[in-house]
Order: sequence, then C-alpha cells, then structure tokens
Amino acid sequence: MLISVDLDSSVPPYEQVRAQLAEMIGDGRLPVGTRLPTVRQLAADLTLAPNTVARAYRELEGSGLLETRGRNGTFVAPGRDDAIDRLQRSAAEYALTARRLGVPPGAALALVRAALDASRPG
Repeated sequence: MLISVDLDSSVPPYEQVRAQLAEMIGDGRLPVGTRLPTVRQLAADLTLAPNTVARAYRELEGSGLLETRGRNGTFVAPGRDDAIDRLQRSAAEYALTARRLGVPPGAALALVRAALDASRPG
C-alpha cells in the first residue's frame, strides 16, 4: 500500500492518510475484505504518531469504508452498494482535480453543496 504524507502541506497528516485510503478503496485498489496494516505498523511506516493513523481509520470507519474487528484488525468494509461505490470514485476524482487546480478544500466543498442544492427538484 503506497501512502505518502507531506509534512509541509497545509493538509493535516491524518487527512492525507484518510483521503488516500478513501481513494484507494473508492477506485478498487483496496477491495472489500482487504486487511489494512495495524495502526502502529502504518504509523511506523509513515513515521507518524499512532494517534494520527488511528484518527484516519476512525473517520473512514465512521463513513462506512472500514470496519474494525477487534484484535483481528481493520478491513475494507463490505456491504456498500454500487451507487455509493461509484459516487465515492467520482468524489475521489473530484478531490484530485480540485487539488491539482489549487482549489482550497472549503471552496471545493462549497461547489459541491451548490451543485447538490441546484439539483433539488422544485
């Protein structure tokens, strides 16, 4: 699993880890059932504090992308439907495009909110 963290970035390290894992799950590089490294192992690999990786894992679990099975480890969660998977891939592509264009995260999210509001019927 190739994750890189830019400590000079304005994006917090946990968010960099979370976003990269979400992208890998969304585009299928980490398929359902894949066991992720332990928090300690990934933190050591990335030279980050374990709490940084733990926060990324918690946020991904909260969004339904990961599941923790106690001492058995953390896995890519099953049971997501195809629509959510497709939307996740689109979101990952959008995030990459926004980053490449230098659009700040807040502005990128505002554009999505505006598009969702505009798509409401009535």
